[in-house]
Amino acid sequence: MEQRLTLVTLGVADLDRAIAFYDALGWQRSVKDAPGIAFYQTGSVAFGLYPRAELAKDAGVSPDGSGFRGFALAHNLRTREEVDATLAEAEVAGATVIKPAEEAFWGGYSGYFADLDGFLWEVAWNPGFPLDEDGAVTLPD
Repeated sequence: MEQRLTLVTLGVADLDRAIAFYDALGWQRSVKDAPGIAFYQTGSVAFGLYPRAELAKDAGVSPDGSGFRGFALAHNLRTREEVDATLAEAEVAGATVIKPAEEAFWGGYSGYFADLDGFLWEVAWNPGFPLDEDGAVTLPD
């Protein structure tokens, strides 16, 4: 298997509400004619929103589940100030700030918000993971 992630799809409770939330963050949809799902181009990885029950059905699993889901999505930025601004923007869009931004033990600055379906997003500035012009992270060896 090649070391590559191509698409992250979140199973959401209310697709229209989720789309409105990401619209409020300023995200632009792609593949706008795909019914019942929303796609966003996020650099080299695509991001999707799909009804939770339908995503569970597609995978052949129960749609039940709550609490910590065992992962967090991350949005890295170029400065500490951008972290604060992005957390504030997410809160205005309807997110819940779970952990305000603070200096991190690993040398950066980060905080967390939960989107409308409870998915955790880490918003971070990491001096060890520089971003190129397009926002792609470059991991050190």
